[in-house]
This record gives sequence, C-alpha cells and structure tokens, in this order.
Amino acid sequence: MPELPEVETVLTGMKEFLLGQTIRDVKIFSPKLRNIIPKNLRKVVVNQRVLAMSRRAKYMLWTLENDQTIIIHFGMTGVFRTRVRPNEKYHPEKHDHVWFELEDGTELIYRDPRRFGVMDLCPNAQLEQSCYLNHLGYEPLDRSFSGRSLFDQIQRRKIAIKQAIMDQKLVVGVGNIYASESLFLAQIDPDRAANQLTYEEAVRLVSAIKKILKSAIRAGGSTLRDYRRIGGERGYFQASFSVYDREGQPCPDCQCDVKKTGGIKRIVQGNRSTFYCPTKQR
Repeated sequence: MPELPEVETVLTGMKEFLLGQTIRDVKIFSPKLRNIIPKNLRKVVVNQRVLAMSRRAKYMLWTLENDQTIIIHFGMTGVFRTRVRPNEKYHPEKHDHVWFELEDGTELIYRDPRRFGVMDLCPNAQLEQSCYLNHLGYEPLDRSFSGRSLFDQIQRRKIAIKQAIMDQKLVVGVGNIYASESLFLAQIDPDRAANQLTYEEAVRLVSAIKKILKSAIRAGGSTLRDYRRIGGERGYFQASFSVYDREGQPCPDCQCDVKKTGGIKRIVQGNRSTFYCPTKQR
C-alpha cells in the first residue's frame, strides 16, 4: 500500500500536467471501489478547471472551480496511467475504473485491481467534515506536529509507541515502513509503552519522523508490491532502509558482533512486521 511519501510523489508528478487544466470528459468503466463512484461524477467535473491539488493523509484532493473536490485514495493497488495526446481511441483494460480527458488531449486512467481505493466528490465547504477526513490527526510535516503535541497526545496511551504513531487519529501517514525507520533513527524501542516516553524522546521521535518522510519524498517513495510513481517507474527509498525488512543483518554503523546479537530483529505488532535493533533502541 502506498504511504504518505508515495502519495506526495504521485501528487507532485500529476501537478505538472493536471493543475490548471480543464477536464473535458470522464467515463466510468467500473464504479465499485471501496466506495461506489458517484453516478454524477461526469456531470459535476466535466468542463471544470482543476484550481488546486493537495494531500491530506493519504488522500489526494483535486479542487475544482465549481467549489467541488474530487477525493482520491489509492487503497492497496490503485494507480494512474497517462496517455499523452494519443492518436487512437482508448479501449478500457481489465481493472480500469475511470478515464479522464484533459483539455490538451492528455488522458488519465485510474486502475485498481483490488478495488480498495476511493474516488468520491465533496463540496469544498463540507470537506473537513467528510467521512474520509473528519477523524484525521496531525499532518506529520506540519509545524503543528511537534514534540510537545506528540508528548501531550500519548500521556494516556499504554499501547506500544509504534502502534501509537501509526494511529491516524494521532498523526497521519506514518505507515509501517516509516514507523520502523523513524523509531530506529530516534533510538526508541518500538515495543515501549507510548506513555513511558520522556518529553525529550518525543521531541527526538518527531524530528526523526519528519526527517525520514522528507528523505522518502525526495527519493520518490518506496516500492513494495504494486506501487508505482505516475510515470510507472519504481520508487527507490527502500535502498535507504536502515532496519525495515533487514532481519538478521547489521544496522548502519553497527559495531556489535552480529553473530552474537543476531542483528536486526523482527517482531509482530498489530499483525504487522516491525524491524528494530535491540542494541541501539531502548
């Protein structure tokens, strides 16, 4: 499943050819996703210019000039494909759900084999109250997400700190991969109870989360399973993983005897794999 850096990467790529364009036509091939794509999608968006494009958590938001927003979530396998000024009519392929035509002739096709994605409409005035966004916590890269805000939020949380920072009601977009990497950088044991962290550790963890996410965005995200960037190429932050999926290997700058320590450990938390260094993370 694409995480925050992947969505941000796709958003940046799509802005280059979608922002400011008018949507000339829309066809719905298969309406069933996590939601049912609105029947009036075509009526609402055709001949509307895309005024702004943004991200909230893992949702992409396309703001139209008629005060409506298209809400998009990729689920596990959703992707956009492009056809630039094609000479022949598009014929839908298996798993294609929606086709967009832009004023310059570019075509966008949303494809989602497992159908866990979302494509919906919402009036701008009701966006923050929508069922997709109304429960979301801090944006991790915003200034409002700080050591103090995290520390205050976890005072009554006895769950493991890794599970806490993956809770979308607390902070959005810190998925499994980046939670493991951030906790390693902050040198915090992922299994420690969240309310046991000191204020200084909360500050360190927030700094690590921001650093890891920014690095992943610069690198184009991580490619696991089906994720692709807008041009179809793979992301490559996984080349920089310190602990994720490296069970038994030494962590960066390791000075211990891996034959004795066993190297990076893997545990299961909330049915998800967690990777960490028991020597460095306390």
